[in-house]
Amino acid sequence: MSAAHVRRGGAGRAKARKPSKVAVPKKIAKRLPVDQARANKVAGLVFGAFVLAIGIVVLIALDIPAKAERAAGAAVGEAGFKVSGYQIVGINHMNRALVDAVVTDELKRAADESGSAKAPQALVSVSEIRSRLLQYGWVKDARVSHRLPDTLVIDIVERTPAALWQNEGRLALIDSQGVVLDRVPVDKMPDLPLLIGPGANGQEELLDRLMSSVPTLKPQLSSATWVGGRRWDLSFQSGETVALPENEDSAKAALMKFARLDKQTGLLGRGVLRYDLRVPGKMIARLPRAPGEPIAPPPAAAPRED
Repeated sequence: MSAAHVRRGGAGRAKARKPSKVAVPKKIAKRLPVDQARANKVAGLVFGAFVLAIGIVVLIALDIPAKAERAAGAAVGEAGFKVSGYQIVGINHMNRALVDAVVTDELKRAADESGSAKAPQALVSVSEIRSRLLQYGWVKDARVSHRLPDTLVIDIVERTPAALWQNEGRLALIDSQGVVLDRVPVDKMPDLPLLIGPGANGQEELLDRLMSSVPTLKPQLSSATWVGGRRWDLSFQSGETVALPENEDSAKAALMKFARLDKQTGLLGRGVLRYDLRVPGKMIARLPRAPGEPIAPPPAAAPRED
């Protein structure tokens, strides 16, 4: 075989075609601040991202991820991992029926979604149960977990009642942060401090700091009225009201001075109606009657007989 024949045979074979790539037209590439090769690479990445985005949109439009999740959850349920019951722990004061309603509602939703009588574990949303439970005032925290093979556990962390709040004629239990826990009938009032007035629930921590500075007066406090959104009027079991100044530091200093004087001279229990401590360095006492007013009115004159 001659060399010429070999060359003709080699030239006759078809050349392998390279796969087509996304390329930027040369006229456009010349205007770009990068060379042709880099422009082609960027164009390829953009085109790939576009195709991926279109694919995601199609999947979402066809509800494929959700259908796959439901199918997987149903398959897990068919394997035996279904919720046959639930356990609630940590409830001391809260109405259990509220928790039951949230849990059974979610179990019913999961069961309907899977098309079975019992909810598959995988389709029960513990985050949804927790989120709904946190909307109740009593619930400070809630931990919801699966206990295999067939039990749901709901662990409630309740808030601690700190005071009663009276506003617009209604009573409510509140915690130390002023969160309303529950309504309270008047005939079932617990032995807790009574806060009165709009916004008083949000000032419970302030009141607690003030009363903690006067341990001799704290047990005698009957109620506290939040006045004008600025200051406290304290009412004691012996019947007196003590008006405090607005600023916390000023209120604390005035109350501590009052407590010292009460310990020395017994200010409470003397029949004084009100002690006003709002003027710095002064204490104004309001008596139950005007000076010189007789304790008892004079007896009515007997009718004259004609």
